This record gives sequence, structure tokens and C-alpha cells, in this order.
Amino acid sequence: MSAMKKIVFVTGNANKLKEVQAILSGLVEINSKNIDRLYNMLCGFEDKSGYALCTFAYCSGPGHDPILFEGKTHGTIVPPRGPTTFGWDPVFQPDGHTQTYAEMEPSLKNTLSHRYKALSAFKEFLDKSKQ
Repeated sequence: MSAMKKIVFVTGNANKLKEVQAILSGLVEINSKNIDRLYNMLCGFEDKSGYALCTFAYCSGPGHDPILFEGKTHGTIVPPRGPTTFGWDPVFQPDGHTQTYAEMEPSLKNTLSHRYKALSAFKEFLDKSKQ
């Protein structure tokens, strides 16, 4: 029997990690890391750019293919700044901004986040479907 592979999952949602562990149970050894360590994991790399990605899927019913709606926000992984109350927000600074997601007012974050972009694409689809 071969040795288990070690995989590092970085997530701000403990429930998501539980799902991953349940799905991959016995296939891989999962070592979770505190989000504050994400920047440190990248210290050896000059390029700390990244992006936040959200995908929503919609299916109109049996026999129909799902339609995917993707939102992507490019940014940089930075040393943690701001409140640590929501996932990896303290270490993600969107391009064109001087604040991390965590430092931003929710009203600003919610106009440029990856989730906002994906949901906006879905809303646009729904609006066009009504016509």
C-alpha cells in the first residue's frame, strides 16, 4: 500500500473543510492550516498575486445542462490586516485597492467581491430570461 498524499487546504470555512474530509476520507491525509499562515506559506515566492473565485451553478431541471456563473476578483496575498472574523479576508487585497477585504466597509466589499460578480452574472441571466 502506498503512502497517503499530504494536501494542504486553505479555507476560511471550517464546514467546507469538514466536507472535504468527508469526501476524501481515507484517500489523502489532510492538514488544515490557519488562514494567518497563508502569507507565510508564500514567503519564498516573489509573486503573491492571486484571485478569489466563486462559481454558482443553475439548472432549469432534469435533462438540462447546468449553467455556470463565475465571479473572479484579482488581488494580492498580503500579511493579515483587519478583523479575523471572516475567512481569508485579512490576507486578500483586491487589485486597485489599499485595503484587504477585512479592512473594507461591507458596502464596498460587496460591490467588488467574487461572490458579488458571480451573483450579478446570475441575476443578469435571470433578468434576460424574463424577457
